[in-house]
Amino acid sequence: MRKKIVAGNWKMNMDLAEGLKFAGSLEKYFKEKPAEKAQVILCPPFIHLAGISEIIKHGKIALGAQNCASDASGAYTGEVSAWMIKSTGAQYVILGHSERRTYYHEDDKLINKKTLLAINSGLKVIFCIGEVKSEREAGQHFLIVRRQLEEGLFSLTEEQIDMIVIAYEPVWAIGTGLTATPDQAQEMHKFIREQVKEKYGNDCAKKLPILYGGSCKPSNAAEIFSKPDVDGGLIGGAALKKEDFTAIAEAF
Repeated sequence: MRKKIVAGNWKMNMDLAEGLKFAGSLEKYFKEKPAEKAQVILCPPFIHLAGISEIIKHGKIALGAQNCASDASGAYTGEVSAWMIKSTGAQYVILGHSERRTYYHEDDKLINKKTLLAINSGLKVIFCIGEVKSEREAGQHFLIVRRQLEEGLFSLTEEQIDMIVIAYEPVWAIGTGLTATPDQAQEMHKFIREQVKEKYGNDCAKKLPILYGGSCKPSNAAEIFSKPDVDGGLIGGAALKKEDFTAIAEAF
């Protein structure tokens, strides 16, 4: 069976004290629970990584960053490299998130470069793809997602693909008041898996986790996660509330 994953992207929220306290409360919660059916991943801001790594010791929670630099090291003021992230104890990094693509104009070529650096540094990559509203309305959503896969991911070897988790973001359904249905999520997840199968073969496609990243909440998580090609969620706003995040993590 494919690994089930619920990853919380904190984005630019919580100062250091707040973040450590929140991580501690999640550590305590999951430590006292039976073994979860899903791998829980926390993706806080960079400044939290080393501290949270010291808190999550029982192995039920993994740690990830939200981005990494496009170079391994050097005179790049303000950047944080993949190997620096790895040195904090983190195991994952989110790359290609829709906000990075939109606000910082990161394209598929740059995301591909970051992905290779992250993998070579020993990090697993939560690789984000998805279409915006105008692309969905124009019926281009499959073309856009296929292009993002081909240009951002499909230069990797089959061995490197084992370090990838794909997260599908229907950008048009995040914070817009619009809703992507569970069937729409399944349709795209199935399409993504078919593209991976065509490129890397059936065995690779069958074991690759694909997460849904479109306004997942406690009220809809179970229905979305019940779809055969949906292996969990990349959670945004609900990841900042303990009750919501834990409920989503238990939705399997």
